[in-house]
Amino acid sequence: MIGPIRIRPPLLRDSATRTYAAGAEARAVLEKELEGIRAAGTWKGERIITSKQGPQINVEGSRGSILNFCANNYLGLSSHPEVVQAGIDALKSYGAGLSSVRFICGTQDLHKNLEQKLAEFHEREDCILYASCFDANAGLFEVLLGPDDAVLSDELNHASIIDGIRLCRAKRLRYKHMDLSDLESKLKESQSSRMRLVVTDGVFSMDGDVAPLQGICDLAEQYGAMVFIDECHATGFLGPRGRGTDELLGVMDRVHIVNSTLGKALGGAAGGYTVGPKPLIDLLRQRSRPYLFSNSLPPPVVSCATRAVELLLASNEIAQSMTAKTMRFRNNMTQAGFTIAGSAHPICPVMLGDARLASLMADDMLKLGVYVIGFSYPVVPKGKARIRVQISAAHTDEDIDHCVDAFIQTGRRHGVVS
Repeated sequence: MIGPIRIRPPLLRDSATRTYAAGAEARAVLEKELEGIRAAGTWKGERIITSKQGPQINVEGSRGSILNFCANNYLGLSSHPEVVQAGIDALKSYGAGLSSVRFICGTQDLHKNLEQKLAEFHEREDCILYASCFDANAGLFEVLLGPDDAVLSDELNHASIIDGIRLCRAKRLRYKHMDLSDLESKLKESQSSRMRLVVTDGVFSMDGDVAPLQGICDLAEQYGAMVFIDECHATGFLGPRGRGTDELLGVMDRVHIVNSTLGKALGGAAGGYTVGPKPLIDLLRQRSRPYLFSNSLPPPVVSCATRAVELLLASNEIAQSMTAKTMRFRNNMTQAGFTIAGSAHPICPVMLGDARLASLMADDMLKLGVYVIGFSYPVVPKGKARIRVQISAAHTDEDIDHCVDAFIQTGRRHGVVS
């Protein structure tokens, strides 16, 4: 016997139709946006690496070992045997993760030990760990600054700094890139504010240029402001002991707050942190939303970073090896006719201008056994596409020379050099 036939009420049918139409319309909008990215030559594909991170890697679709010249693995510690072993030991002893935020049941002695060592490394009073430096930047300004305060930010600061500043209620002033005269005018403009914070990257990651911290600190002291620096592309290898840009420029005692990462030179896994005055760190533990509402860093990640910091506290030999290798690449590329932005920093942007050219040259470099990536809008401004090369302490002179030779071959093929 056939059961009763159920007819969907008109209201439900209309609702389902509208939902489908809304989804289809959104899909069309997204596909159009994606097509525009492809047409502009700024599509960012993701190559698949089938080996551990290092100066030589294996890449899906490529034969043999490939020289890697675009990782943030500045000191080569991502696969350092002692760093890896520290992670293995922690995994066995402390488990894979905490399944909790720090203030509930997510703080182990591992976390406190790493925070203590990072404070010691930077010669600051205290430290607080985050899931990333993006989170550290997102969690700082909202807590520190209120509507009676002002923040003065370099116009080319990292996206995470920009987003973090947007979350705070302070008056926001943006000064021209590394322009001390413009910074001073903004300091004069904001003199009625209760507290003022000058915010800058220590090293600007897209150009490899170093902030003029001595001049910034001079102005900050003259006008009664504090100084914050993001040291993601400096910690571990800039300065005589690898302490960063503030050590390099002799202003460690004049910079009030430092944010940095564990995800680059310090083992390359994950995590970020803030170091600074203890009252600030205590307040961040109470009110910083990314800290309060994000899971604790996993024990293996914490232990890997701890071992990396211990290696740097024990010796500056690795950090000191960077300068000669960086200048070997920069000098040889300049002699070949390429334009290299920045100064004596391991970030060596090969300036090309055209986004499609940067992408095509990077693809051709891979065929010659060198892994680099083209950078274009919105990562860098329109018309300033480049291939960003990054030198590691783990690269040999032969590696660097091979990279330069590959650039010359590719540059000639595309008419960039003669």
